Amino acid sequence: MSDIDAVGAAGSEYADQLAAFVRDNRLPGGVAGVVHRDRLVWTGTVGHADLASGTPTTAAGRYDVASITKTFTGTAVMRLRDAGLLDLDDPAVTWLPELRAMTSPHARVEAVTIGRMLAHESGLMAEPPGTDWASGRYQGVVAETLSRPELLTVAARPHAAHRYSDLAYQLLGEIVARVTGQPFPDYLREQILVPLGLAATGYRPLPEDARAATGYQWRGLTDELDPAAGIGPVWSEGGLWSCLDDLARWVGFQLGAYRGEESPVLSAESRREMHRARYLAGGWSEAWGLSWCTTRRDDVSWIGHSGGITGFTSTLWFDPDSQVGAIVLVNGMTGDVGLGHALGATARRAATSGKPEIAIATPTITPLGYRPLLGIYARPGLGGWLMRVEWRDGALVVTTAEAPAWQLTLTPTDEPDVYACAPDGGTVTFARNDGGAIVSMRLFDTAWQRLEPAA
Repeated sequence: MSDIDAVGAAGSEYADQLAAFVRDNRLPGGVAGVVHRDRLVWTGTVGHADLASGTPTTAAGRYDVASITKTFTGTAVMRLRDAGLLDLDDPAVTWLPELRAMTSPHARVEAVTIGRMLAHESGLMAEPPGTDWASGRYQGVVAETLSRPELLTVAARPHAAHRYSDLAYQLLGEIVARVTGQPFPDYLREQILVPLGLAATGYRPLPEDARAATGYQWRGLTDELDPAAGIGPVWSEGGLWSCLDDLARWVGFQLGAYRGEESPVLSAESRREMHRARYLAGGWSEAWGLSWCTTRRDDVSWIGHSGGITGFTSTLWFDPDSQVGAIVLVNGMTGDVGLGHALGATARRAATSGKPEIAIATPTITPLGYRPLLGIYARPGLGGWLMRVEWRDGALVVTTAEAPAWQLTLTPTDEPDVYACAPDGGTVTFARNDGGAIVSMRLFDTAWQRLEPAA
């Protein structure tokens, strides 16, 4: 049996993983695929693309892939770099002079460069002004963003901390437009999507839009799911819709760079440059390259990206060494994107006939001063994720069952009940009642209430 046949032969295991993921995360449905080299060797579907009509999920369905869009935006920028039309060291203000008026307390505005924006190390604020995720509003019109540059902030010193920024990618799309003289969606379609044969990928409205799955909101305290409302225009930072076949071609295009396959869309060398980890984002386990993220699991470095937007969650990962990749698209909200890694790991084992080694750490005693902080914390109204403050692997961390691979490490500061937060560089502040018991924490500018066990 060839290694390609072996990867495809694990189909029943992939199907079980997909079904368990959708069931355990209580999602309406999803589609997943496994890629080996340049072939989609397994496809699986489960659940419904639309609950009201009972329409089942199909492999041809279109999904909003959210921030996976950023890997296409980065490719557009790298094409222009390779053509000599811009440089990654160019300050963004060179192409967007409106940025001269933005607030930059940590460095000169010239420190915000194109390369740093691609790698989420520019220090720019996370979202465009006017965005309010709590009310489902995203300010996706770049002209409006640049019309009020005084509201833009370089919130951290450039090249000093990882700081994920949708704003940076909104601005990168505008840089592409100004360099090329074309609207960003037109350039993307003509220079990347069409040459790679990604006919079902683009911005809405799309031909055969009936193939689009219905997105559903976060599940509350019942099994009922409400369709997600639209959030307005989103472009270079997260607005593409795509399908399994097209994303499999996209993954195959990335893997081809390690087989020396050249393409007029982007050279193999430049693709590998985009994948190369250049900035740690989560200790030694996560790093960012140019638009792509690297996550290390069981001594394997997976390159990929995930996306989450109102109504949809997506993820794709690939391993250049074994030439396997995995794609997951669901029409519901979840912080758990671990299925992509799980499918990839199964495919890698099939391709290499290896078995992962799992190391078990020796537990350490929780320091007495940290014990009152431990617990489960919820947003007002109990919607969305539940945050867990835990003593884990010798550190005080904030994590969540909805995204098991994600965590923040807390270290004490000189202020009582205020903890520095790594890797994002922020702080977590705990609040106490008159009796001294911890009742809440402030994280991500949100007060999370500590839940007490029922008497």
